[in-house]
Amino acid sequence: MNLARMRCWLPLCLMCWGLLGACASLPNVTAMSDKLEPAAVPSVQGVNGSLSPERGKALLAKRWPKATLDLQAQAALEEAATGVPLIAGNKCTLLFDGPQTMTEMLKAINAARNHINLETYIFDQDELGLKFADALIDKQRQGVTVNILYDSVGTIGVPAAFFDRMRKAGIHLVEFNPVNPAKLSGDSWKLNNRDHRKVLIVDGKVAFTGGINISATYARSSLFRSSARPTDKSQVGWRDTHIKVEGPAVQAFQWLFVRHWVAQDKDDLADADYFPKPVVAGDKVVRVLGSDPGGKFEIYKAYNLAIQEARKSIHITSAYFVPDRQTVEALMAAARRGVDVKIVLPGVSDSGLVFYAGHAFYDDLLESGVQIYQLKLAVLHAKTAVIDGNWSTVGSTNIDTRSFLHNSELNVVVMGDVFGTEMEKAFQEDLRDSVQVTLESWRHRPWSDRLREFAARFMNYWL
Repeated sequence: MNLARMRCWLPLCLMCWGLLGACASLPNVTAMSDKLEPAAVPSVQGVNGSLSPERGKALLAKRWPKATLDLQAQAALEEAATGVPLIAGNKCTLLFDGPQTMTEMLKAINAARNHINLETYIFDQDELGLKFADALIDKQRQGVTVNILYDSVGTIGVPAAFFDRMRKAGIHLVEFNPVNPAKLSGDSWKLNNRDHRKVLIVDGKVAFTGGINISATYARSSLFRSSARPTDKSQVGWRDTHIKVEGPAVQAFQWLFVRHWVAQDKDDLADADYFPKPVVAGDKVVRVLGSDPGGKFEIYKAYNLAIQEARKSIHITSAYFVPDRQTVEALMAAARRGVDVKIVLPGVSDSGLVFYAGHAFYDDLLESGVQIYQLKLAVLHAKTAVIDGNWSTVGSTNIDTRSFLHNSELNVVVMGDVFGTEMEKAFQEDLRDSVQVTLESWRHRPWSDRLREFAARFMNYWL
């Protein structure tokens, strides 16, 4: 069995053995906006602390038109639901596919002067993984503090010697929720709770997040925005999206990393200047959302609120689409009130069970007017959304119960139409490389597919 299959199946197999306990559930967020009591103006953090309501209102008024979603009201609702403020003064750069993202991340690592914090689900011992390991070892030897938090299931099958080599070089490593209970630093074995975040923070000044792991899977481009049109999927890499953030919001990334590290390890982080004085790097207003199992469901609430409040368009790209009923109902309701709801999903997948489980709601969604597209050739691994061209998110979170309920995830929400326009252009490019699934074609799909969907449907909760 290959590593990808092992990573998908291990929690599921142990659940079947009865080791994971009773099912948890997501909160009821239907019509949440009617129940919240948002502030008149959402709070905004600047480099010198919280902005006054007047300054915050003036800043936000410049960021979006009034023709679509009222993002000032949306931002206040989102803050009331998540408890997380907006942060102003950031530069946000979209990164597409592995080669572009890896180049930028390695560039940041090589420029590090004080510390590097890396949190990842997958860190493979392959050509790309070794390249990252070598770069991190070099920086540690130069006196830069390097901390790595890696998931035990995501790295299952990776030889221990790969991580031991980095430890011997002085790098500080922590294995998140070890599969082997003998490695636990605490008393609780939480095998079903995984760290699915992909975060790199350098010197407390630049941060990266999105869907891209440290793996040779990303060594090739999916030919996104390329004029070339390959005919064989072996010619292309995975299609994914990452984001690079510079500015005060990096402190929010840093805090989430430190909190995760402390929860997993008894020892303190090695000394470094983790929270340097923030400086204005750009004009983007963002919200950094980190969610954990048993927490406040910040990302789930933000997603569903944005869908409920949408007036014009909802454009989602989701690698693993196994939504809960509330999310399905919110998407259907949006389509029925005239919102342009389009979802780009995989046409080919690295996980057959998840692929077929995600088909469970196609009939309902299509009948309500939701438009579904399947990306061809490249394996889709991106997790993004843009709503009304003004509310955008990039992160590690899939539209599935596992991400919302059982994983630790991290997403960045970027407010405003400038970044939203970049997101829309990327979405339209993915549409170009996709095939639409019509209601008629769906209802005439092969019976062999229906049987696979039926079998996978019973596993929805655990995928």
